[in-house]
Amino acid sequence: MTAVPFSGMGVAMLSLSCHCGQVRIELATRPDYINQCNCSLCSKAGARWAYLDPSQASVAGTTHGYCRTDKGDPAAQVRFCANCGCTTHFVLTDSAVAKFGNGMMGVNMRLAEEGDLVGIELRFPDGRAWSGEGDFGYVREPVTIWQRDKSV
Repeated sequence: MTAVPFSGMGVAMLSLSCHCGQVRIELATRPDYINQCNCSLCSKAGARWAYLDPSQASVAGTTHGYCRTDKGDPAAQVRFCANCGCTTHFVLTDSAVAKFGNGMMGVNMRLAEEGDLVGIELRFPDGRAWSGEGDFGYVREPVTIWQRDKSV
């Protein structure tokens, strides 16, 4: 992912939090796109992922992890708030780090304020059909996130 510095209204960071506020995530940059994957894990976790280098994010608060059991060698451990259960982010498993390095993590952008995501492209990868190798196919065309009209 090519990260785009967040220059809107002089704000240098993007702040996210789980429902109860015990897990807080600060991003140094805004992502240029977010993935809403349709695989069973992402769908059931209710996540929309921004992928970034771990150096671009700080996570504070107690989380628990889950690695999917339907894959022989899962690459990601999904983290969630120990108190309210909201999916917060994912980190690479030790096995994935050994293969690919530790250059990626995912942050659940559903934890962001809606207005902070205006202008970011939302993509729809077909994770259900993805073999785990190569690029994703997509189930539909991307859209740009716009703030909803609060009066409707």
